[in-house]
Amino acid sequence: MKMNDYFDRMKTVLGDNYDRFLDTVDKPPYKAIRVNTLKMSAEELIPLLPFAGDKVPFCNDGYYVTADKLGKHPLHHAGAFYVQEPSAMSAVTALGVEPGDKVLDLCAAPGGKSTQIACALAGTGLLWANEIVRPRAHILLSNIERMGIKNAVVSNMTPDDLCNRLEGFFDKVLVDAPCSGEGMFRKDKEAIYEWSVEHSMACAERQKAILNSAAAAVRPEGILVYSTCTFAVDENEGVITSFLKEHPEFELIDTGCKFGEPTMEYAKRIYPFNGGEGHFVAKLKKHGGKPYRGAMYTYFEPEKEERDAINRFITDILRNSAFRHIHVIDERILNLPDTELLPDMDGMNILRAGVKLGDFKKNRIEPHHNLATSLTPYEFKRRLVLNCDDELTARYISGEELELDFWIEGWAVAMVNGITLGLGKAVNGRFKNKYPKGLRTLAWKDLQI
Repeated sequence: MKMNDYFDRMKTVLGDNYDRFLDTVDKPPYKAIRVNTLKMSAEELIPLLPFAGDKVPFCNDGYYVTADKLGKHPLHHAGAFYVQEPSAMSAVTALGVEPGDKVLDLCAAPGGKSTQIACALAGTGLLWANEIVRPRAHILLSNIERMGIKNAVVSNMTPDDLCNRLEGFFDKVLVDAPCSGEGMFRKDKEAIYEWSVEHSMACAERQKAILNSAAAAVRPEGILVYSTCTFAVDENEGVITSFLKEHPEFELIDTGCKFGEPTMEYAKRIYPFNGGEGHFVAKLKKHGGKPYRGAMYTYFEPEKEERDAINRFITDILRNSAFRHIHVIDERILNLPDTELLPDMDGMNILRAGVKLGDFKKNRIEPHHNLATSLTPYEFKRRLVLNCDDELTARYISGEELELDFWIEGWAVAMVNGITLGLGKAVNGRFKNKYPKGLRTLAWKDLQI
């Protein structure tokens, strides 16, 4: 009976396109990757990935793929690409991020759209990625780290608390709202049996609340994009219609995107027959409202003793120091994003601001994995050069200690095909593996794609 309800609703939504939709129901889902242009260009990466095919229509740097288990590929470990459902790339494309923007991704985990925003920012401006569910917020942080993003703040806050605190602060805000997930049924066959009209309606109420919170964070003349991965009218057009009634300061505007099917004149729907699993995207512009009037972040240099120790540590590992905003908190050493763009964060639940360089230990500083992921290998004094299809690379990712056939001594970076993979410490001809245990693949043979 529930499935009859679902297909009846789809028939109403799709009209003349219903038969086209039915033709896709039993076909395999689309799979895609998005190139992390912070690490390497598509021209450099795609020739290294024999499973990559045509470009997706939703993002300039997205490509369809045919392989599974791509999270085990060495270049995925190194942050060269993000595995992402193709239509999920559409929302950030519609957002129209430009270098220098301050952008909030309000419901950000696991990080696909946040990392896409970071690529569009190209190391400038500020990315604020928030997730209300703490375990998911840590997954988000791990992906921000892996992709080498330097100008991000990752928070674990309710949308209401965050957006009220940062009223009028952001140029652009993305709300990729939790939804009933109808657009993902081909990927998750079990989810279709858990679907109900009641669940969809409950999702719509939650989405309205999140979107109402997000409205406050948008600066005057700023942009708000709302997206879901469901086909439900209540969660898409219904939410936008309700929002516009409550917020006359917002106007629905053209997404500027050619893909998908038009709805509400300016919004977009994406179906499997458009080349992606399913998405809804609406773009709104805010006229009026209050600009941010809160305090900005106050930066303090570390104490001289700490600063001297950090300088010695950096000089030992790196060729040059490019760190302008080093901050020490609870033995953790961070390099903050541009502090002129940071709001006051006192009392906020922040998991990470900027890059974690290392930790103060007894009589020493231990470098953090994030130090490696945020830099190019050529910024390090010592390097272990690997290739993505070498067994040695797989053994490094699995956590093995490696034997060196050349002489280096001290902290070094392992690099794969020109980008950083992780850290190790060379001692007496051995490379002591410092790849984080939580990221390791247990057996190197599992890495074969």
